[in-house]
Amino acid sequence: MSIYDIEITQSNGNTYPLSNLKGKVLLIVNTASQCRFTPQYRALEELHKEYSRQGLMILAFPCNQFAKQEPERADKIESFCQLNYGVTFELHKKIKVNGPDSTPLYQYLKQQAKGLFGSQSIKWNFTKFLVNQDGTKIHRFAPSVDPIDLEDMIKSYLSQSKT
Repeated sequence: MSIYDIEITQSNGNTYPLSNLKGKVLLIVNTASQCRFTPQYRALEELHKEYSRQGLMILAFPCNQFAKQEPERADKIESFCQLNYGVTFELHKKIKVNGPDSTPLYQYLKQQAKGLFGSQSIKWNFTKFLVNQDGTKIHRFAPSVDPIDLEDMIKSYLSQSKT
């Protein structure tokens, strides 16, 4: 199985296979609007604006599993992100990242890039996964890692996709 065998759901309910994104560098993040890491939306938007034309895709998945910090419906989440952080990248359907109802995407990501001490569990909002353009390299980053700190790795992956 590869990441490209998985389908994801947009906030409007439409689904699409990640195989549509082959050749793109993916930054996948579980998000929440009432979290101390919520200001990271600003950095995610900066990366989106700077690198989306070169092949970076930000895949944001709201999640309410951590201290119920994302209680809103999709339309309210989108409005909040646009108004407060100028977000123009797409937000996907609210998901669960842990437990028996964890989405297939997060089940796969957690197996491929384990956390601290080999843990598969997502510990908090804004855990980030960076996937190279052919889906063979997946790196996990803690919520405390600012998305801007991933810029050099993103640029490296983007340059690899041009060769």
